[in-house]
Order: sequence, then C-alpha cells, then structure tokens
Amino acid sequence: MTQPAKTYHHAYFTDQQIADLIQSQAITIGGNKNLKIYGTLKCKSGKRMKRKNRVFFKSKQDAIARGYRPCGNCMRQAYLNNLVKSTSP
Repeated sequence: MTQPAKTYHHAYFTDQQIADLIQSQAITIGGNKNLKIYGTLKCKSGKRMKRKNRVFFKSKQDAIARGYRPCGNCMRQAYLNNLVKSTSP
C-alpha cells in the first residue's frame, strides 16, 4: 500500500524550518489549501497568499494526489493542459 502524500502547513513551521526544508529539497512545490492550487516556490501569486492558507509538497505528484490543480500564473502550460482534461467528455 502506498503512503499518502505529505503536506506541510506553513502555519505550523517557522520561516527557518521552511527554509531548511526547501534547502534539503523536502519541499519543492507550494499550494493554497483553500483553492486547491499548486505552483512553484517562486510564484508571485503564491508569495502573496496568507501564511495560514499556504501548504508545501515534495513534488507536483504529491500535490496532484491531494487533489490540487496547477497554478495558471507560474505553471501556465500545465494549467491549460489540466483545463482541457477537465472539460473533455
């Protein structure tokens, strides 16, 4: 049985702990827990969101496994591909 994807909630970590997780590559993707959107750690939209809404994942596969969709700002092509998939019969 596969283990569920781990989610790191920003509200439960200090900035230094998050920096350490990024440095060790334990997290590589950020997301908004309310909107269920994931994107790069450098995304302007992601940097503007409230800390209480921010989550992190090891990979985009982990975010997808949790039901998140790509960001239309920093992951435009993946967003468009996802949009086509979700509207196709």
